[in-house]
Amino acid sequence: MAEFQLLVLLFYSSLLLLLLPFAQAEIFFEETFDDGWRDRWVISDWKRSEGKAGTFKHTAGKWAGDPDDKGIQTHKDAKHFAISAKIPEFSNKNRTLVFQYSVKFEQDIECGGGYIKLLSGYVNQKKFGGDTPYSLMFGPDLCGTQTKKLHLIVSYQGQNYPFRKDLECETDKLTHFYTFILRPDATYSVLVDNRERDSGSLYTDWDILPPRKIKDVKAKKPADWDDREYIDDPNNVKPEGYDSIPPEIPDPKAKKPDDWDEDDDGIWRAPKIPNPAYKGPWKPKKIKNPNYKGKWKTPWIDNPEFEDDPDIYVIRPVKYVGIEVWQVKAGSVFDNILICDDPQYAKQIVEDYFANNRE
Repeated sequence: MAEFQLLVLLFYSSLLLLLLPFAQAEIFFEETFDDGWRDRWVISDWKRSEGKAGTFKHTAGKWAGDPDDKGIQTHKDAKHFAISAKIPEFSNKNRTLVFQYSVKFEQDIECGGGYIKLLSGYVNQKKFGGDTPYSLMFGPDLCGTQTKKLHLIVSYQGQNYPFRKDLECETDKLTHFYTFILRPDATYSVLVDNRERDSGSLYTDWDILPPRKIKDVKAKKPADWDDREYIDDPNNVKPEGYDSIPPEIPDPKAKKPDDWDEDDDGIWRAPKIPNPAYKGPWKPKKIKNPNYKGKWKTPWIDNPEFEDDPDIYVIRPVKYVGIEVWQVKAGSVFDNILICDDPQYAKQIVEDYFANNRE
């Protein structure tokens, strides 16, 4: 009996350790578009009076691994799509922000977006559209064969700053999860289907602040700077008589033809062949330069225009999440939207999805 109780205790202790990280996670918003999704989302009337507004269908799509796992799909070609949900206001100050969702380009999209936005302040959801200010925009954008971009735009002090790097998004017709992780030290990670696609810092990969360091344009290479990695060996002397060695010599195996007539043909001379003793123009051997200082590089100095902002990673308190895209061909399925502070929880969501869904 005591052994059984010990085993039970060990089992529940292990289970507690597995669940502990998730118990500590704070979930700001999680949307899997169950049957009550319409109560949480507002379709905008933006572009509707012009006849350019599309709508959304509640569906898992044509080729779903689980037909009951539904998302919202853009409907009607060559339209603008705008929909948003109000969420409990939160701030990412002093905490990690995880923004994740899935999208499936079931159609031959040709040209259109598949990104999602986080919005701050008051938003008239019925008028939510392309001109509505946002705090963060993340996700794929495709157009023809040239544009296969993964957008990552952050707002800082009211101005939008696009990602400086070129990241490609997925272009097939399968479901893919896009995850953006922003940490209090201003570092970030971008994951696609739980695989890290890129990482870095807000300081270096966006032009939000002037760079910490700049090259000293006034600096000049010192006169005594020796950047010759190899030099001629001063002890390597050209052998005496080296320059008198001819590059060609008469062929010792050649013989004057029997019918050669010097009166008619002139004096016979053996044809020339390359001289095996000739080694080309003499060059001294090279040795490593004992005074080599390396290739001179312009030094970096502190940028006098740089003023640090330890809150560079803090976005304005978020109150809404929205989808606002334009598509030539509709049919994209958005699903599994998650905003939380725990990357491990987000990772588990993706793992569980692919473990239970086969498209």
